[in-house]
Parts: sequence; structure tokens; C-alpha cells
Amino acid sequence: MKNATLVLLATILLCFGCNNSNNKRIVPKSNGGALNDINVVVDNLLWEDKVGEVIRDTLAAPVEGLSIEEAQFRLRQMPPSVFTGFATKGRTILKIEKGEPANTQILSDVYAKPQTVVVISGDTNSEIIDQINKNSAKIVDAFKKEELKEKQRRIKKSLFNDKPIEDQLGISLDFPTAYRIAKNEDGFFWLRRDIETGTVDFMIYETPLSAIRKGDSAVKDVVRLRDSVGKIYIEGPLEGSYMGTEDAFSPFISKTIIDNKPALETRGLWDVKNAFMSGPFINYAIEDKVNNRNVIVEGYVFAPSVNKRDYIFELEAIIKSLAIN
Repeated sequence: MKNATLVLLATILLCFGCNNSNNKRIVPKSNGGALNDINVVVDNLLWEDKVGEVIRDTLAAPVEGLSIEEAQFRLRQMPPSVFTGFATKGRTILKIEKGEPANTQILSDVYAKPQTVVVISGDTNSEIIDQINKNSAKIVDAFKKEELKEKQRRIKKSLFNDKPIEDQLGISLDFPTAYRIAKNEDGFFWLRRDIETGTVDFMIYETPLSAIRKGDSAVKDVVRLRDSVGKIYIEGPLEGSYMGTEDAFSPFISKTIIDNKPALETRGLWDVKNAFMSGPFINYAIEDKVNNRNVIVEGYVFAPSVNKRDYIFELEAIIKSLAIN
């Protein structure tokens, strides 16, 4: 009788605990793989056919604004039969499920945490391809946000003290201690990080709101501003040389949001006037209407003969951590 009572009490406690768990699942930590790698779970025949081609065109498309083509994501294909155990713990996963109703789902923390899983289904190859094409922007955005979040998490492990920037410009940024302040003049900051083949740099300054017009004139104003700032503050190796915008390459400009404020993102190529130096840049003009100004943060890379995607991605992660205090 005593044993039966204990069993009954244990059963009641177990049920009570289950009912108060709020349906929370305990999932393992996702593996710390390389940034911008995506595990693509798809049948080998589909991967080698049109479905695989559309996946590659969508996720391995070149990053805008680089002088040499580099894919936005590196794809690692695996058939569903091997998608078990450690393979399910990737941070970013694309699953293709043929023979199911046409649908695209963007899920979080399915097999591990943090994790973004995109599941694309369709009864036929054509339905799967249609789902990818219709939702390509959302799919890319979901994976990129996950990777930016991971990069920012890694950056926070060793943060530079940005108090001089906060005191003068009223903004904060998360960037690593590997950077140094190379110039601090009249509210203009130039920060640099030495790498084996060159430098990764970014600069911060402010302009009046009226300095950047709306519409088609915006890109012209961004280029004009960065060229004038480069001429004043970023001198080249030769007398009379300075950093400007490469004339032969039209910058890409788009709208985005930073710190819940409208911003313009401009990607293009810089060069040093009167010298043979160039590389990619990424420029953000953030509207700070409360203070009647644009906050400009631009990152650029000088690294001849090496890939630059990861450096630009680091700069993007830093700039998107910006907060106006």
C-alpha cells in the first residue's frame, strides 16, 4: 500500500511538472561553425538538377560591392539520410522536402540553439523552385540575420572602450579591441585594424540632415560626402593622394534600418586618387532626426590579392550594433 502511494505521488508530480513547463523544449547548443556556412539538406538528385541550381543562384550569389566575386554563403549539401546527430546542430540549415504541400517555413531553434532552419516543400520540383524564387529575399534575410547575430556575439567577447566616441558623438558601437583609434579630430573618428595583408578600417562622423537628399540624388550625395571627407582626413601614401570613390564602379544603394532609424546602405569600391590602391567599402547614413543630423559610419578594406567578404561582413556587424544614446 505504501509503495502504491509513492508511485501515485510521483505520477502526480510528474504530470504537474509537465503541465507547468509552458511547452518549453530543452535543445542543445548549436555548433560554432564558420560564419556564413549553410547546411543544405536535399536529395542528391535534386541538388544536381534544377532545384540545386536555383538554391545556388539564391544563396551563393555574389556579395554586392566587391571587386572580385565572392559568394554570400558557402553551401554544404547533404542527403536527408545523413542529416542526423551532429549534422543537425548547424546554426543555419536549409531543408528541401519533396512530396509535401508547397510551403516555405522559417523556424528558430528546431534542433539546437541559436539556429535558423528554412524548410521548403513542394509536391514537384517546379513547386519547390517556385517557393524558393518567391521567398528568396526572406530566406537570405533570415540566414544573414542569424550570422550577423553570431558575429556580434563573438565581437562582444573582447570589446574596445568606445567612451571617446560616445562622449563626442553620442553613439555607441561594439567593436573588438583589435582596432585602434588612428584619428580623432573635430568629431571625426578613424579606426583601424591591422591584418596580415593590409588593414580593415572604419570611420564615424556626422552631417546635417540636409546633406543627403531623398530619391535618386541620395547616392550622389553619399559619394560627394565620402570623397570630401576622404580628401580631408584619409591621406594616401603619396603627396596629394587621398581616398575617394572609384569612378568606374557604380555603388549599390538600398534602404535599411539601424537602431530603429531609417538608414541608407551604400556598397562600392574606393580608390586612392593619384595612387594605385583600392578596395570595397560599406557606408551607412543613419537619420537621427532628434538631433537633426545624419550619423555616417563607413567601413572599408585594403587587402590586396585576398578575399574580402568576411572583412566587410565584420564591418557590417560592427556598424549594425550602433546605438544613438
